[in-house]
Amino acid sequence: MATDSNRLGDTTATETATRLVHRNINNPNAVETDSSISSGEVTNHVEKHAEDLIQWKRHVERVKSKVLDQIQGHLSDLLDKALTESVQTFTQNENHGNNHVNHVNNNHVTRDGTVTTTNNNENSHSDLFEINHIRTIYHMFISVLFLFIISTLAVDYIDQGRLVLEFDLLSYAFGKLHIVGLAWLLMFSYTLAVPYYALALWGTLYHRSPVQGVLSVGAGLVLSALQAAVLGVLPIYVVFHYQLPPASRFIIILEQIRFLMKSYSFIRENVPVILKHKTKEGEGPRFPTFSSYLYFLFAPTLIYRESYPRNPHIRWSYVGVTFAKILGCLFYGYFILVRLCIPVFMNDSNKPFSTRTLVLALFHATLPGMLLLLLAFFAFLHCWLNAFAEMLRFADRMFYKDWWNSTSFANYYRTWNVVVHDWLYYYGYRDFLWLSRRKFRTAAMLSVFVVSALVHEYVFTLGFGFFYPVMFCLFAFFGVAFNFTLNDNRKSPVWNIMMWTCLFIGQGVMVCLYCQEWYAQIHCPRTGASFWELVTPRSWSCSN
Repeated sequence: MATDSNRLGDTTATETATRLVHRNINNPNAVETDSSISSGEVTNHVEKHAEDLIQWKRHVERVKSKVLDQIQGHLSDLLDKALTESVQTFTQNENHGNNHVNHVNNNHVTRDGTVTTTNNNENSHSDLFEINHIRTIYHMFISVLFLFIISTLAVDYIDQGRLVLEFDLLSYAFGKLHIVGLAWLLMFSYTLAVPYYALALWGTLYHRSPVQGVLSVGAGLVLSALQAAVLGVLPIYVVFHYQLPPASRFIIILEQIRFLMKSYSFIRENVPVILKHKTKEGEGPRFPTFSSYLYFLFAPTLIYRESYPRNPHIRWSYVGVTFAKILGCLFYGYFILVRLCIPVFMNDSNKPFSTRTLVLALFHATLPGMLLLLLAFFAFLHCWLNAFAEMLRFADRMFYKDWWNSTSFANYYRTWNVVVHDWLYYYGYRDFLWLSRRKFRTAAMLSVFVVSALVHEYVFTLGFGFFYPVMFCLFAFFGVAFNFTLNDNRKSPVWNIMMWTCLFIGQGVMVCLYCQEWYAQIHCPRTGASFWELVTPRSWSCSN
């Protein structure tokens, strides 16, 4: 067909040239105007023109072929993406008139009928580090790590006359991991079995019971008591009874919160479906499969769905490299603490508390504080979540957005940790609006900030073993103020500079005050167990 088209083009071009020749020959004006041109020259000119037309036609055909190939490739990509997003397994509720929770895979229908869809980008910003400019910044951080290692070795060699590369701080921080493993296994086993089978039992009896309200309240109270005992009291008991070191404490407390959030999401998404689903004669209620719930407990998301978009295969090399990066981040954090924090704050803890000491320590802590923040972001939100997503073939990789480009703290809070933000939005902010009939948006936003501040302070208090409400103040007071003042109306790059400046100062405040309090607790231990003794920071009065 292409050959016939070329022949047709050649013939057409030749005929066109011939007609031009005949028209010029038969036109006496043309001959008179250019009588010096011989008939042979006219023939050569016409043949050359015909050749040019033929070559141009062939060139157009080649361009057309390339354009069609490119269009076909783009259309194929678009169709593949559309099929990936549309061909999903339908979830529990088939009644699309339900204004409560109807959802298909990642589609979420609010009570007022508004459809919101969770992010379904396969790679999100995971490929960001493949960009040369970003990889250069990544390489700069690696070179700084090498400098930390070299400087540590050099200082140890000068001081002790030998090369010493000990990681005693890491071994201390992650001590008693066998107790952590047993506590985690108990919490996981409970979260896997009790919420699922409690929901199944309640759902089986609900539509058959003549006292549905009493049954629901009773089941809710029993499950709440079990949740409070196993996922509430037990982790706290393990942390204090076994006197776990900081990193081990953080593991247990963060897993406690994760299991609570996941079990709440599972119950919250399925209870309305069971309430609305009317069973027919001889038909049992429809429950989510146990395998989907088990998958959800390990999936890097806090929003339960019956199914998620999945990748076709696992890149095990990517998983190995990602876990190696996490290990590298741990050593990076170790060198930051050993070289930039411990030498400074260990000596400052012996000085009496003063404004000068505080200001100097604060500005000294801004750089290590910001480095620790970036390390935590890269290790957890990028590496850890992507590693589990890859092993589970979990395709939704939108764990964070471009928070570094934010010109407002409102946008920063939405994009820093998308996983937690989605949970707070669905089950905190939006449910508050539903209960208040969408009348108190500001109160809903403030409630989310207060809950987030309390949870962060709870984590830090149990993780460090002392109460010093730095995190709560930063979230509940400064966070709220910045959210309303540095809002989305700020678009100038100047506001991005302001945001980064505030982040540097905030991280400096946290590192400074927590480090000072840590060493004050060591040098000036408590002498009593009164309430004020427990809540008053020791760094305010310690001068030993």
